[in-house]
Amino acid sequence: AQLQESGGGLVQAGGSLRLSCAASGGTASRSTTGWFRQATGRKRDFVAFITRSGNAVFFADSVKGRFTVSRDNVENMVVLQMDSLNPEETGVYYCAGGHRGGSYYEPASYPFWGQGTQVTVSS
Repeated sequence: AQLQESGGGLVQAGGSLRLSCAASGGTASRSTTGWFRQATGRKRDFVAFITRSGNAVFFADSVKGRFTVSRDNVENMVVLQMDSLNPEETGVYYCAGGHRGGSYYEPASYPFWGQGTQVTVSS
């Protein structure tokens, strides 16, 4: 199973970015997909997840109302749309899949990870 993020970059505060997570190879593409952010020197923090069917999505409180997540199970793609970004949201964004139990909010619950995409929000 493989995951690959894309869409990161440099954006000014208040701007938007659209991150994509392409999944291939079985389990990762047929399970709940999570998004996490890791700032330099900090732990990996939960951002959002979307269930396999796409019928349920959950967000960290700090991003509610600004971020959306969707998936296309035909294309095996999950998209994180991020609006009104602020500099504190700078970091490497990872998608994660293959959830097999445990909290959806914890990185340890996901066995498969992409390599991450850098998001930098300038003030």
